[in-house]
Amino acid sequence: MNWQAVKSIYGFELARAWRTLMQSIASPVLSTSLYFVVFGAAIGSRMVEIDGVSYGAYIVPGLIMLTVLNESTSNASFGIYMPKFTGTIYEILSAPVSALEIVLGYVGAAATKSVLLGLIIIITARLFVDYSIEHPVWMFAFLILTAISFSLFGFIIGIVAESFEQLQVVPMMVITPLAFLGGSFYSISMLPPLWQTVTLFNPVVYLVSGFRWSFYGVSDVSVGISLSMILVFMTACLSVIAWLFKSGYKIKR
Repeated sequence: MNWQAVKSIYGFELARAWRTLMQSIASPVLSTSLYFVVFGAAIGSRMVEIDGVSYGAYIVPGLIMLTVLNESTSNASFGIYMPKFTGTIYEILSAPVSALEIVLGYVGAAATKSVLLGLIIIITARLFVDYSIEHPVWMFAFLILTAISFSLFGFIIGIVAESFEQLQVVPMMVITPLAFLGGSFYSISMLPPLWQTVTLFNPVVYLVSGFRWSFYGVSDVSVGISLSMILVFMTACLSVIAWLFKSGYKIKR
């Protein structure tokens, strides 16, 4: 394992985040804070509790997950797309660096940025909403696993994308709607039976549900199922990435 190569890629990607601090950190935190103000403090104070948790506190895990999903995907996709766009990807491929080391560098950096962002939002949320974390270890585990999984997903998008516009299609047209429909702002038990069944086909439901359980001990689906779905999604992304490097699809041609 060429750890020096991994460290170089990882360090370069993290340095890019610090150079664009307003876009990478400040903007997502500010946007999420506005959600807390509108839905948590303003609307939440006029709504009843959900599963024994105040509405303002109930949406905290969902909003954090919404931000982490989008940022993980965007950071990883942009990180690997830029070398393709500038042509420096060929220098990386010709260097003594394996596909695993490339993935560790880019995905590791994207996941690190997303986890840090998630922790900052958790701290920031305390300014607007009173909440608790019953299972902090599991909360951190779900946060890391989600960041890694969607960073892998973003890495795939960055390889397949052929333009900057295509980088934005999946986060804007797929991930954000799935997050909103995945129980970020409500419990799926509030839906009619038919729509509860339909919602279970949304993978984000399991992410939000497991993450919310780590806060309040309540969930829409079993925690074991939530964890299993994350691992299945991560395995699927790893399999696709392995095939992309092996075939050279959108990488070497």
